Amino acid sequence: MGTQLVNETKNISISQELRKADTYLGRLIGLLATSSLSTEQALWIERCNSIHTFFMRFPIDVVFIDRNLKVKKVIENVRPWRFTWPVWGAHSTIEMPVGAIRRGRIEVGDQLHVGH
Repeated sequence: MGTQLVNETKNISISQELRKADTYLGRLIGLLATSSLSTEQALWIERCNSIHTFFMRFPIDVVFIDRNLKVKKVIENVRPWRFTWPVWGAHSTIEMPVGAIRRGRIEVGDQLHVGH
C-alpha cells in the first residue's frame, strides 16, 4: 500500500495510492504519460495553483489545496484539452479519477491528510 489521502473533516479515505509530483519534470509530465487512473490512485502536484489537460487521454477531478492541505476549490470532470484559472490561495493540486470528489465528499474548507 502506498501513501494514503484522507478527507480528515469527514473521515473518508480518498486514495490509497497518492503519488507526489514535486520535481520540475514530475510536475511537467503529471498524468500525461498515464492512460487512466484506478479509483485508488491520485497525483499530488506541488507548487501548482492551476492545471491544464492538454494531451491527456481521460477526464479528471481536481482539488486545489493550500499549504496546510485545506481545500480551496474543487472541479469535477475536467475533460481533456481544458485549463483552469489560477486559484487564489492554492499551493498544490490533487488530480484524481472522475467521481473521487463525490466519493470523498470533498468540499471547499475540508481538511485533507496525507499519511501511511
